[in-house]
Amino acid sequence: MALIVQKFGGTSVGDADRIRAVADHVARTKNAGNDVVVVVSAMGKFTDDLIRLADDVSPTRLPRELDMLLTAGERISMALVSMALGACGVEAASFTGSQAGIITDTDHTRAKILEMRPDRIRDALNAGLVPVVAGFQGVSTERDITTLGRGGSDVTAVALAAALKADVCEIYTDVTGVFSADPRVVVKARRIPKVSFDEMMEISATGGRVLMLRSVEFARRHGVPLHVRSSFTWEPGTWIVEEDPTMEEAVVSAVTDDTSEAKITVGGVPDRPGIAARLFRQLADRGINVDMIVQNTSAKGITDISFTVAKTDLAAASETCDKVKDEIGATEVTSDDNIGRVSIIGAGMKSNPGVTALMFETLFQNDINIEMISTSSIRISCVMRAEKVAEAVRHLHTAFGLDAA
Repeated sequence: MALIVQKFGGTSVGDADRIRAVADHVARTKNAGNDVVVVVSAMGKFTDDLIRLADDVSPTRLPRELDMLLTAGERISMALVSMALGACGVEAASFTGSQAGIITDTDHTRAKILEMRPDRIRDALNAGLVPVVAGFQGVSTERDITTLGRGGSDVTAVALAAALKADVCEIYTDVTGVFSADPRVVVKARRIPKVSFDEMMEISATGGRVLMLRSVEFARRHGVPLHVRSSFTWEPGTWIVEEDPTMEEAVVSAVTDDTSEAKITVGGVPDRPGIAARLFRQLADRGINVDMIVQNTSAKGITDISFTVAKTDLAAASETCDKVKDEIGATEVTSDDNIGRVSIIGAGMKSNPGVTALMFETLFQNDINIEMISTSSIRISCVMRAEKVAEAVRHLHTAFGLDAA
């Protein structure tokens, strides 16, 4: 008998028919002799509807009250799925994040899990029930309801799987797995049967839209095997597991794209120790996450520092840089929100020379200019004009032999 955590996203529980289909699948998994814990997201676009309603009511979003509002979506889903399971002859019990023992910090709208106390979930399993847990939420150390940020239901599922020592955490969505590129951009993109945690973390961090990065980090840290599947076909999907050193990895597994970031350049910066530290400390204190960073070669003791941030943080980041500009002796701050990032990812890059050259040659041959470059041992990312992103993805996907036959 296996213990399986099954997480169903918003499209999977989007209406009554979908909820009944989910309940039928969970019932079949349970009747096959497995223990099952279900984690659900809010139905369809219900969370977006609640956010719009909040905006209509007040121009100011109070984080505590927004969390209280948004968690209603998952509570509706968990109750409906439990009812549907009952109609399938399976006894189920629904639990909010706090009832499931998910303890978080006090950072509303993007809380992080500090501790798991799933005693009530274990009791329900021991009683033969299927626990149905509301994803995306927990309770803070100050006993307030919190949410885990967009995609937080994935984190809920992985955290429960780790705490309960589940055999696998299945993530059901509207796609059949992790693909070599966004199928909406590359028609010949193909499903990847298996990918390592490290590769999946890079895919999630650079524009892959299947799994939230924090959930992959959590799974890697606690050794939880993930299986990304479609709730519309129920066919096997993509396994995310520890890297197997005995297997030869593909040189490049995926090409990802992201146009959700903007670039800020702080120009005329004195090239001396401590300047970058003061700049990025100010940004960190504002809660602004900085991604790619490039510092130009110094000329006569003066340099430029360019970095990318989420477009949603652009206004705050620009304001912060303007405030610190005189303090660090910079001459100007400029921003550009018409950029995109294209990345190639693959564990095999570590032992295969020539990958960087082929990427840059491919972009050059197709008249695509590179503005910034960032690398890791299994990833190369290039920033370019936003309108060139889709073209770059398609050319690189072909150049590295990823097109489906």
